[in-house]
Amino acid sequence: MEWRISIRVLLMFAALIAESFFLVKGWLLPAALLSPVIIYSVVEFFRFHREAQVELNQFVESIHYRDFSRNFDVKHAPADLQILRKGFNEINSTFKVISKEKETQYQYLQKILELVDTGILSYKHEGGEVLWMNETLKKMLGLPYLKTIHSLSKRDEDLYQQVISLKPGETKIATAHSDRKSFKVLLSATAFQTEGEKFKLIAFQNVDEALDETESKAWQKLLSVMTHEIMNSIAPISSLADTLKNRLEESVSDLHNNGGSVDDLKLGIETIKRRSEGLLKFAETYRNLNKITTPNLKKIYVRDLFENLYSLMEPTLDQKNIEMEIVLKDTDLILEADTSLIEQVLINLLVNSIDAVKDQPEPKILLTADMNANKKITIKVADNGAGMSKEVLDKIFIPFFTTKKSGSGIGLSLCKQIMMLHHGNIHAQSIEGRGTTFVLQF
Repeated sequence: MEWRISIRVLLMFAALIAESFFLVKGWLLPAALLSPVIIYSVVEFFRFHREAQVELNQFVESIHYRDFSRNFDVKHAPADLQILRKGFNEINSTFKVISKEKETQYQYLQKILELVDTGILSYKHEGGEVLWMNETLKKMLGLPYLKTIHSLSKRDEDLYQQVISLKPGETKIATAHSDRKSFKVLLSATAFQTEGEKFKLIAFQNVDEALDETESKAWQKLLSVMTHEIMNSIAPISSLADTLKNRLEESVSDLHNNGGSVDDLKLGIETIKRRSEGLLKFAETYRNLNKITTPNLKKIYVRDLFENLYSLMEPTLDQKNIEMEIVLKDTDLILEADTSLIEQVLINLLVNSIDAVKDQPEPKILLTADMNANKKITIKVADNGAGMSKEVLDKIFIPFFTTKKSGSGIGLSLCKQIMMLHHGNIHAQSIEGRGTTFVLQF
């Protein structure tokens, strides 16, 4: 193409020199005959330049609108433009390949981010407009959509403040709230800049189960050491008290019971023995937390589980005039669990609910089961009792903690450990004066 343009320019230049020469010499006839050739060359050069400009504009337009599907007809183009159109087509093909690779990488990244268990949120640093959030985060927070990061404050003010204050490169553990349920999330932040705008990327990782497992193992170690030390220390005292009591009874005839001193001594020894045995029993009870190691998992119908529970609890419920309602929409719902252990959990929760509603004018307990959107089976035990304060609610699964005068503080701790053995979790929702709901999720 370049050599054709060069030839045209040279021929035009030669024609103009010749025309000038003829005019200087006064040769009008040759000058008149050469004039149409010069005019034709100029018009043809202008036409070629205009066609090339049109072709270039169309090419630039296709690039501007990313229309890489446009094809420039090479076969039927003028010979001068064939090379130009061929070059445009090659550039378009290259851009098409690059665009396709970029789209494939984007789709690939999208699928990866949708599959990971970590929630991802990206938003503009200026204004807080949310650009993207994956499905994991939507399910985690129970939010189908976020227009701006500031919209999060209406749903969860505490979490919003933690996210906003998080600096790029920083990591912290925060508490998230969803449907009256609280859970721990690990927040990580990074920042990037493109086209003059700053963006912030936040990763949300649910670490509630990991923290629960760590906490449970820590309690197990503590209980193991404590029960071992208690039993080693108290057992000799109990044995010694029993020996002293026997020796006292053998020697009572030789002693003078002046002012009831012997009786006081006997009573003191009996008290020491009784309290020692109580501490030994207490330590033995807490050792049960460490005895369960592997559940015997079997597929069971939830309806059978509920029927057995109702048969077991019915006499107590009738005696205390408590209404118990069972709601099971899917009667074919199957749970993979250790029947005896899960029954133990549910019985414990029902006993707690019975105690919670004992002073209510119309005591009621609701037992339900269904499958949520994440295909996880959820069992709920709800009551209309007095409910619990937030301070109490935060401590109910801690071993030793109890609000009952005769409670040991072992029941809910054991329930939590059993649920963790089933790779599930248990949490409570409670409103003072309105009742409590325990949620088991498998």
